[in-house]
Amino acid sequence: TGNWLLVWSVILLAHTAHGCPEKCLCYTASKTADCKNRGFTEIPARLPPEIQILQLQNNRIWRINQNAFTATPLLKILDLSNNSLSSVAPGAFQKLRYLQVLNLTRNLIHYIENKTFSFLPHLKELDLSSNSIIRLPETFGNSTGNITLLSVKHNKLQKMERILLESLPNLKVVLFKDNPWQCNCNIFGMKLWLESFLYRGGISDGIICSAPGIRKGKDLLKVPYELFGACPLRTAHVQPASSQHHGFEPRSSPKHGHHGEPGEGGRGGCEPKARPRPVSLRHAIGTVVITGVVCGVVCLMMLAAAVYGCAYAAIAAKYHQEHSAPGRQHGTPEEKEPFESSTA
Repeated sequence: TGNWLLVWSVILLAHTAHGCPEKCLCYTASKTADCKNRGFTEIPARLPPEIQILQLQNNRIWRINQNAFTATPLLKILDLSNNSLSSVAPGAFQKLRYLQVLNLTRNLIHYIENKTFSFLPHLKELDLSSNSIIRLPETFGNSTGNITLLSVKHNKLQKMERILLESLPNLKVVLFKDNPWQCNCNIFGMKLWLESFLYRGGISDGIICSAPGIRKGKDLLKVPYELFGACPLRTAHVQPASSQHHGFEPRSSPKHGHHGEPGEGGRGGCEPKARPRPVSLRHAIGTVVITGVVCGVVCLMMLAAAVYGCAYAAIAAKYHQEHSAPGRQHGTPEEKEPFESSTA
C-alpha cells in the first residue's frame, strides 16, 4: 500500500510540475490535454503552455472567461462540443492566434456576436452545428478570411447575411441543413451567393425552405427568380454565376411571388416596392432577333436610298448634257454668219 501511495504521489507531482490540471491527462509527445468527461464548469486552469490540442467535450462548461486561454497560446485544435455554453463573448478566443479547428457543436448557443472570432488568422474549420442559433452576425471578426469549412446545420436560422458569407473568400465547404430557412426576400442574397459558390466548385448540402408554406421542402436553388420579383434592389445587386443572363421588367406587387402565394407577405419579409423581375433567356434572344431584323431592314432601306440617289444623279447629269449640246451646235453658224457676209 505504501508503494502505491508513493507511485501516485510521483505521478501527481509530475502532472503538477508540467501544469496539467488534476482531472486531466496530458500527453507530452502529442501535445494534448485530455479533459473530456470530467465535469468541468469552466475552462480548467494550469494547463501546460505547450499543448496544441485541448479536448474539453462532454463537460458542463457554461462560460468562457476573457483570459481563459492566455496560458495556452499554441493551441491548434479546441474541442468544446457537448457543453452548456449559451453565448460566447467577443474576444474569448483572441489569444489563440494559431488555432485551426474550433468545435462548438452541441451547446446551447442562441446567437453569435459580431467579431466573436477576431484575431484567429489560422482558423480553418468552424463548427457551430447542433445549437439553438437564431442569428449570425455580419462578420465573424478580423482575420477570419482563411476559414475553409463552416457548419451551421441543426440550428434555428431563418436567414444568413450574404455579407458574412462574402467575408469568407476561402470557403470550400458550408453546411446549412436542418434550419427553418425563410425563403423570402431576406434569403435572396444567399441564393445568389450559393449559386456563385457552387459554380466555383464549392461543396454544400443546400438550403431547404421551411416557409412560406407553398415552398416548404423545396430546394432554394430551384425557386424561380420571378418569385423574388418584388424584393428591394439591394438584395440583388450581383448576377448569379450561371450561364443565363436574366433580363428585367418592372413589378409592383407587394408579395414575393407573382402568383399570389399565401404566406408571402408582411413588411418584415419584403417591402412592397416596384422591382424588376428576371425573365427567361428565350425572351432575351427574341429581343435580339427582332432588333437584328429591324436593323437589317433599315440598312436595306439606306442602301436602296443610296442606289436611288446615285441613279437620279446619273440621269440628271445625262439630261443636262443632252440639252446643253444642241445650244452649242446652233450657236456656231449664228456666230459665223456676220463673218461670211462681211467677206462677200
